[in-house]
Amino acid sequence: MLVASWRARRLAKPETAGSIPAGHTRFNRVRINTNASQRREKVKTMVQILGLDVAGNPAQWLSAEQAVTKAVTGGIAWQWGDRIFVFRGGWNRRGERSIVELRPIVALAGRKSDVWMREELPLTNALLFRRDRYTCAYCGGRFSPRDLSRDHVIPRVQGGKDVWTNVVTACRACNQRKGGRRPEQARGLSLLFVPYAPCLWEHFILSSREILADQMDFLVARVPEYSRVFGLA
Repeated sequence: MLVASWRARRLAKPETAGSIPAGHTRFNRVRINTNASQRREKVKTMVQILGLDVAGNPAQWLSAEQAVTKAVTGGIAWQWGDRIFVFRGGWNRRGERSIVELRPIVALAGRKSDVWMREELPLTNALLFRRDRYTCAYCGGRFSPRDLSRDHVIPRVQGGKDVWTNVVTACRACNQRKGGRRPEQARGLSLLFVPYAPCLWEHFILSSREILADQMDFLVARVPEYSRVFGLA
């Protein structure tokens, strides 16, 4: 999915955190119906629902099963998005089938704003490579994940920390060439881009490969302009 295609939509940002977006739907837990509307989509088992906390910040990616469980147990306060996914359950004695309808974004009832308060969001190689668009920070080449590595700009042996602002993606050849030196200490090596710590919104984009249009609109509207997420494919 090309994140850059959402750049033009940033002017029309969803409502601020803590508010219910325009066009939202208050969640009606479970309804009984024999026929679903034609505009509704049969659920895909791999679909992910974006769960928000009570302040409107992204809190969790939910699997289809997790989202339905939240729905039937009263764990969803409201939902938002154009698409509607239909989850069909069992039949009652009158021949009616239970149906749960969910939209791409849901607010989790009672979910406190805890994750976004962390000073440092989780750092993994997979997320790092996606942040840097699978590009080596020294030679500029694009590589497959198996040919990439995590490089510490200030090496660990020189007191460098394993944090977002001190790590970049490097091909194995450049990483070996740099060794335990800083870029300025290694002949012919220089940083092509500066490392940075993704904000919470970008972190959620990096941690999912199957992001729906409504979810991307919601997340990318709060990502800073300097982010490399706008060039993700």
